[in-house]
Amino acid sequence: MGAGPTGLTLACELARRGVAFRLIEAAAAPQPGSRGKGIQPRTLEVFDDLGIGARVIAHGRMAMPMRSTAPDGTVTVGGDVPESLRGRSDIPYPASLITPEWRVEEALRELLAQLGGSVEFGTPLVALAQEEGAVTATLETRDGDETVVAGWVVGCDGGHSVVRKQSGIAFEGETREDVRMLVADLRVDGLDRDAWHMWRHAEGAVSLCPLPSTELFQFQASIGPGQNLTLEPANLQDILDRRSGGRGIHLHEPEWSTLWRANVRLAERYREGRVFLAGDAAHVHSPAGGQGMNTGIQDAANLGWKLAAVLQGADAVLLDSYEAERRPVAAGVLGLSNERLKQALAQKGMTTRRDASTIQLGVGYRGSMLAHDDRDETAALRAGDRAPDATGLATVDGERRLFELTAGGRFTLLTFGRAPELDTTGGDLRILRVAPRASESGQIVDTAGHLAEAYRPTDHTLVLIRPDGYIGLISDAGDATAVSRYLAAIE
Repeated sequence: MGAGPTGLTLACELARRGVAFRLIEAAAAPQPGSRGKGIQPRTLEVFDDLGIGARVIAHGRMAMPMRSTAPDGTVTVGGDVPESLRGRSDIPYPASLITPEWRVEEALRELLAQLGGSVEFGTPLVALAQEEGAVTATLETRDGDETVVAGWVVGCDGGHSVVRKQSGIAFEGETREDVRMLVADLRVDGLDRDAWHMWRHAEGAVSLCPLPSTELFQFQASIGPGQNLTLEPANLQDILDRRSGGRGIHLHEPEWSTLWRANVRLAERYREGRVFLAGDAAHVHSPAGGQGMNTGIQDAANLGWKLAAVLQGADAVLLDSYEAERRPVAAGVLGLSNERLKQALAQKGMTTRRDASTIQLGVGYRGSMLAHDDRDETAALRAGDRAPDATGLATVDGERRLFELTAGGRFTLLTFGRAPELDTTGGDLRILRVAPRASESGQIVDTAGHLAEAYRPTDHTLVLIRPDGYIGLISDAGDATAVSRYLAAIE
């Protein structure tokens, strides 16, 4: 339920695995507006795995500079890629991408169509009821109410989620009426598109961010108690003129606009029987730090392969790992976003400094029921961590990077020694053997040493990478039996 970025990503994950589903959206058509416009590096990796990374990047701008003007006229330009992230083989994208949210949805819908799926617009959920082994949903269609019986339902239907409410799941947190922001997509005269422009003022900040692949800017203005909340062009222009010091910048009529309120909430649980929550239906928070859309997309990447595995015969206990892995991530995101919001309110504007705290490459699942290894706690890379990338890998088909070889939503086993004999059907297991020379398919040569640097293997190490790009198992002892047991529990 819900065809925003989260629901579309989940649908694509299911479609490429041959799972039957229906993607229902209450709105009559795709929603306009830039809304969440920041795509973090980890999300770009998810899109690469789905095969749409290049398209999304083509409609965006990486590491957009941020130009902040203080009340005294002092200008600070920031937004550079942190030095610690530059030139690293294990990270294909060291900075976030700015692109309108509708562009992301457009790319996902096109992929979904290529995979044989579609969105059923104008079909709201009316009621939801669970029975043993099934969920019954009542949908409102143009032809009247329709009853659908499904094995599972996933609510990706936003902060006002009908699925969450119908399931009786509490949405704990607060709505701060004192923290509001006017947001609009509009054309602008008299301002360059070279940077994200921000002006700090005693009454709050105002900013204009060029939206790549369009002729529009996203206007944002924080609104304190007692200030004008209207989205009329005259009010937006007045706010800009007053806070920027009157620079001759002219705003046109908005093509989309909204009033945002600080809503900080986390679902009490992510599952009620055969109903799951993902994205804003499970967590909402400040846009500071650009985390919301990204967290939802990664919820979908986590849940998608697990749902498919259970529907194709795996033990349903696998689905218990979804909340266990993703809810703590959302709790951390809420904490980070709250801190960024507090900082922005205190300094009357966002910081222009970029750091590694928001790029989500450090998100991991150590200690999860799906994380097994024989390394000790001092090891830099453990089961549950994001699987690092590596460049300079020679194959029989030419030079590749690791993420190219592991893409496609399958389990991948990296072997740094003799190929193991696995006691498993392993129908969807890809095996990549690090060999002295690439003489046959499935063999790779670590010509630059980047793979060894990232994974620190012994001569016997086995690394099992999950379909969502996280490490499920590491065995430096080369325990093939452990790999077989792991896969047998999921297949």
